[in-house]
Amino acid sequence: MTVTATTTAEAIELITNGGGALFDGDDPADTYRRLARLTHPDTAGPQGAAAFARLSELWHNRGTIRSAEGVYSTAALAFEGDLANLYAVPEGHLKLVRDPACNDLMAREATALRQLADRGDPRYLPYVPRLVDSFRHQEGTARRRGNVIATSAKGLHSLAEVARLRPNGLDPRDAAWMWRRLLAALGLAHRAGVVHGAIVPEHVLIQPDDHGVVLVDWCYSVSEPGDRIPAIVPHRRDHYPAEVLDRETPGPYTDLAMAARVMADLMGDRAPQALRRFADGCRLSSPRQRPDDAWKLLGELDDLLHRLYGPRKFRPFVL
Repeated sequence: MTVTATTTAEAIELITNGGGALFDGDDPADTYRRLARLTHPDTAGPQGAAAFARLSELWHNRGTIRSAEGVYSTAALAFEGDLANLYAVPEGHLKLVRDPACNDLMAREATALRQLADRGDPRYLPYVPRLVDSFRHQEGTARRRGNVIATSAKGLHSLAEVARLRPNGLDPRDAAWMWRRLLAALGLAHRAGVVHGAIVPEHVLIQPDDHGVVLVDWCYSVSEPGDRIPAIVPHRRDHYPAEVLDRETPGPYTDLAMAARVMADLMGDRAPQALRRFADGCRLSSPRQRPDDAWKLLGELDDLLHRLYGPRKFRPFVL
């Protein structure tokens, strides 16, 4: 949080509403000193006393969040996602929503991950995060929802990063294993009754050495029949099929279309014509004309890859 208070009244409002997020900036000690000067009872009088006491409490407990299940630290900011900050914790990552108005999206993620764990095929669960904890954290007058998530894979990189490092396109033989495992993750989800709803490059993580894939950020997911995808990633608006933008009911065909877009973009002009046609067939304007079974589509992709490149074999991938 950027602290811009210059008066006691502004400082009191920030302390009251900002909670522990006050100290998320580059220099938390400077933030504390400036707010303390503005609210100290010696200079601010009685109106600042309560805020000064609250500031002291927040400073003493900074970086610590307690839930019914555990105690977590926000000392190590690992990543800033679409909706939340992710902090490295021993259990994996603490994902804390920045704006309480998005609490419902974090709740969707928790629901989806529980449903995947309960109904999903255990063989493919490593392709999605595991929910360790989910809770609401009180900060001043705001209640922010947090999820603690874990993955079995280490050294993960997003496909957005892969695209930046391969500006001339990825070799289709390397894209092949990424696409295959992404379809397996979607097969797991769809069989469990969950539509991810936001297959964009930032949400597909790969482990290059072991050819692992983890599909993350289930905040936009749909787990109830007839539900709508609640929001989109603004800078990836062009990745969404029409049914999402038109607030119509999504389905497996929605995820499969978005996955095809991601993989086609990743290969760029290096994709052979047959693979481009395959991806285009997943992205037809009418949902009824698109594939809607990830496992069946994976079999069709395997047949195509065999015709193009022969029997499958491990191909080392180095970023």
